[in-house]
Amino acid sequence: MRVLIVGSGGREHAIAWKLASSEHVTHLCAMPGNAGIGSIARRVAGCDATDIQAIADYAERERVDLTVVGPETPLIAGIVDEFERRGLKAFGPSKEAAKMEGSKAFAKQLMAESGVPTAGFEVFEDSDKAADYVRGLRETPIVVKADGEAAGKGVYVCRTQAEALEAIDAIMKQRLFGESGNRVVIEEFLDGQEATFMLFVNGETFVPMVASQDYKRAFDGDEGPNTGGMGCYSPVPVFTDEVRETVIETIVRPTLKALASRGILYRGILYCGLALTSSGPKVVEFNSRFGDPETQVVLPLLDSDLLEICLAVAEDRLANVDVRWSSKKAVCVVMASGGYPGSYDKGKDILGLEEASGNGIIVFHAGTQARGDRILTSGGRVLGVTAVGDSFKDCISSAYAGVSKIHFEDAHYRHDIGARLL
Repeated sequence: MRVLIVGSGGREHAIAWKLASSEHVTHLCAMPGNAGIGSIARRVAGCDATDIQAIADYAERERVDLTVVGPETPLIAGIVDEFERRGLKAFGPSKEAAKMEGSKAFAKQLMAESGVPTAGFEVFEDSDKAADYVRGLRETPIVVKADGEAAGKGVYVCRTQAEALEAIDAIMKQRLFGESGNRVVIEEFLDGQEATFMLFVNGETFVPMVASQDYKRAFDGDEGPNTGGMGCYSPVPVFTDEVRETVIETIVRPTLKALASRGILYRGILYCGLALTSSGPKVVEFNSRFGDPETQVVLPLLDSDLLEICLAVAEDRLANVDVRWSSKKAVCVVMASGGYPGSYDKGKDILGLEEASGNGIIVFHAGTQARGDRILTSGGRVLGVTAVGDSFKDCISSAYAGVSKIHFEDAHYRHDIGARLL
């Protein structure tokens, strides 16, 4: 089969890596891809992941059998709808279904109406009214969220009212996240460990993946600003079978039923960001695609053919596919450019990639570019060094051993990924 991957990050490299292992894939290409993806798939130059028409034109012209969409932006913009209009197969939710990520207000209102456990919230379109509401709150922390997509960075956990007011100003007045700042969602803070629970979804039929836990903060000890993710691990020991069943019955089934009752057929990935509170699991957020970096620890534990699963979802026959998971563990440490998630330099030479790979270590590229035989940095998050093994202790040791062999100027990474497991 001829398969196209849309996107250029670590998530897309992990997807490409897994798809390349399928005996059914005869031709694999990516738009636009990165240096790592380019080693296993043909990169299509001159187009980025937001150019829906150009991507669809290419898929139509090259007779692509299935397109797998990685990032949220083209999904929220309606790339799957355009593909379906042309009679092309694409893996991912429609524009209407992707509102689960594209509008936090939509997702929160759907949860409130269907009884899905989540934080109490209010939605504001006026920054002054949002600020007045915050001044009236007595409990902290306070969570302030940009309503739309923000690359995982539009969420502020504020310890004080003053911090919450600054967050409202950054989102709604400074417009740090563009049109996503048209509205803010202000929520109560959910205490407890967080976990990511992703599922392959076809309407009200779903297949769960192994749970993972992400590290959002930039610095050790969960300090510093939010990022797109500085590392993760899978599975999650506190996400027990009992918790898993509770999440399925109180969150997953009611959510999919609520979408169906609105005439929305959800196909693709449903990402449930959860807080495991003392009163039970609650939804922090929904996303409409694979998580990043979570995909870099989840897909290495998938024992089944990813292509077969994606194709089954696109063809409305997920119930007929057998999905199996490994009993191993996986840990990913993200190496980022110095300054991320703020400003950073690009074009730094990356050395040691071959030395770091192998023996259970996979180096997924995120912000990289090839220039001749050189690999250079080109983004905030540069690499995800993933180790797979029989124990978390071995995985953590191996992942950091891999990190120690890779060098680029001003490289930054956390030193405590997985530490709570030990």
